[in-house]
Amino acid sequence: MTLMTFVYLIAGLLLLVAGAEVLVRGAAKLAAQFGIPPLIIGLTVVAFGTSAPETAVSVQAAVNGSGDLAIGNVLGSNIANVLLILGTTALIAPLVVSRQLIRLDVPIMIGASLLTLALAWDGQLSRLDGALLFAGVLAYTGFLIVSSRKEQSGADDEFAKEFGLHETPKPHASLINLGLLIGGLVLLVGGSNLLVEGAVGLARALGLSELVIGLTVVAVGTSLPELATSVMAVLKGERDIAVGNIVGSNIFNLLCVLGLASLVSPLPITVPANALAFDFPVMIAVSIACLPIFFSGYRINRWEGLLFLAYYAAYTLYLVLTANARPFADIFAAAMLGYALPLTAVTLLVVGARAWHRQRPA
Repeated sequence: MTLMTFVYLIAGLLLLVAGAEVLVRGAAKLAAQFGIPPLIIGLTVVAFGTSAPETAVSVQAAVNGSGDLAIGNVLGSNIANVLLILGTTALIAPLVVSRQLIRLDVPIMIGASLLTLALAWDGQLSRLDGALLFAGVLAYTGFLIVSSRKEQSGADDEFAKEFGLHETPKPHASLINLGLLIGGLVLLVGGSNLLVEGAVGLARALGLSELVIGLTVVAVGTSLPELATSVMAVLKGERDIAVGNIVGSNIFNLLCVLGLASLVSPLPITVPANALAFDFPVMIAVSIACLPIFFSGYRINRWEGLLFLAYYAAYTLYLVLTANARPFADIFAAAMLGYALPLTAVTLLVVGARAWHRQRPA
């Protein structure tokens, strides 16, 4: 393992985070100059912007023939978004969950996860599969735009304040914002190239598969914009945005990121058998677990955030043990399947049942 491997990884992550920030700022202000309402900008440009690192890395990996890295990046990012990022932000302060999120967006996230698994069940994602996924994100975005017009006035000021959309335009503002947009894209492309090269080098040096590196190092790295957005939202008291950002990002990762990666890949993306047998079910289980946790009082409490973090630590430990010490991995998996997961499932069922009973009309 060379020093340049770590240089590529760190430089790639820094460029991805900077590129996403610059891209979102430039695109939001440029869209506002063309009369696009701030709420719609937030639901589309900002949501896509926080998923831009995943998009850049997965598309670049697919073009380079590293399909395992593309798959691992999306699955790992979605798992990290819920367990690691929501867990961390809930420890800072209990998170508020909107009713619409439970009734609409979380079921869409679960449905997108199941759809992706169904398309990948034959062991690959073809261009037709990618087209179906990408059509899903277009439909979802269109639905957001249409539905947002009915509830626009309340949220316009919030997004406008965040991105400075009500500021007096500076001279040559359009050129400046266009430059930010192009600069953000350049940073994203450059960062994704460095990160993919560094991740592949790290996987080979450690004897790990590209899938494992994608599920861990790359997934956490490309989820940094979501982490920054959610933590800042909590610190500003906008706790509902912290949760909505994560759910929306997961939907975009599955439909947009994997959709685009499958469309641009010269060959169908091969889906590893162990991803189908383990990582896909974990991602779906994490998505489904959001329902009873979110439903219990429409908030995520600190103990639930701690539970999320504990399971993310266990998931990461299992990946490392599987790659390096298979007997210990089997023992660990048996303990999780035999004790921890059933106990958690019963706890969530009780919490959900109590919440449902409290909300029934007397």
